[in-house]
Amino acid sequence: MKINGIHHVSALTANAQKNVDFYRQTLGLKLVKKTVNQDDPSMYHLFYGDEVASPGTELTFFEIPMLARRLDGTNAISRTGLIVTSEEALTFWEKRFEEKGVKKETASLRGGRPALKFTDPEGQQLFLTVEPSVQDGAKPPVHDEIPADFAIRGLGPVELTVAEADKTISVLTSILGFTEKAREQSNDGEIVTIFESGQGGAGTEIHVIEKAEGPAERSGRGSVHHVAFRVADAEELEKWHDKIAKAGFTNSGVVERFYFKALYFREPNGILFEISTDGPGFTVDESVDELGDQLALPPFLEHKRAEIEQRLVPIK
Repeated sequence: MKINGIHHVSALTANAQKNVDFYRQTLGLKLVKKTVNQDDPSMYHLFYGDEVASPGTELTFFEIPMLARRLDGTNAISRTGLIVTSEEALTFWEKRFEEKGVKKETASLRGGRPALKFTDPEGQQLFLTVEPSVQDGAKPPVHDEIPADFAIRGLGPVELTVAEADKTISVLTSILGFTEKAREQSNDGEIVTIFESGQGGAGTEIHVIEKAEGPAERSGRGSVHHVAFRVADAEELEKWHDKIAKAGFTNSGVVERFYFKALYFREPNGILFEISTDGPGFTVDESVDELGDQLALPPFLEHKRAEIEQRLVPIK
């Protein structure tokens, strides 16, 4: 029973169309599933990933129109990493960001890897990092302006900023089985403690920063809603449910999401963690070539399709 890395990261946007314009057109990710928030079908839930929707490549967004902007603070998922496979790719992205007017910082090191911090138009904080190896079967998303060798290949490290780091670290290590890999000082003078899971590598890492003073983040557009961790299958997820419950954490129980099964709980600093199965995956109802073209609904929402589509603004 083990965590095999990051499954997906889910964030918030106020405008689905502008979100697609940036993540599909500027970053070159594939829109692998255009669906709705299953807990509130009035809003879009957009999934971006690699060409074949491999587990561990999905960055997702809930659309909440008129959402106020995020106010920075602690006890939040503060930055999301994305993987490229070489320093040459990082150079390509530095130039592309300059051409596209994307706000970025000077490239630096994070966890011993070259990294390039940037933000999306709503202030979502991201960074590119170099990880030469990618999982078996994964394929770079196809984009006319972005060579396959330079494409974004999936999720990298996820950064947490918390008021009491020891409490979060205890959950990561004692319950979820992460191991401490390194501790370093960032360019901003912050101490970053790096943890890895599974076989290791950028796509398995959580980076923890302690910020004892100041207010908690006020969620809004540009915030991250939760991070999900990969497990093999439903049988293993049931075991995780038992372990989380026995540790005293209030949790969601196993939730059927059709594309995967999920379990939700909050760690002591209030960050929402999810544990999710790799399968059945996003091709369970669409072929690879059809992914993201139409509004996809799980079977338990299909009878409400007309009502749901009437409430959504079409995405081009």
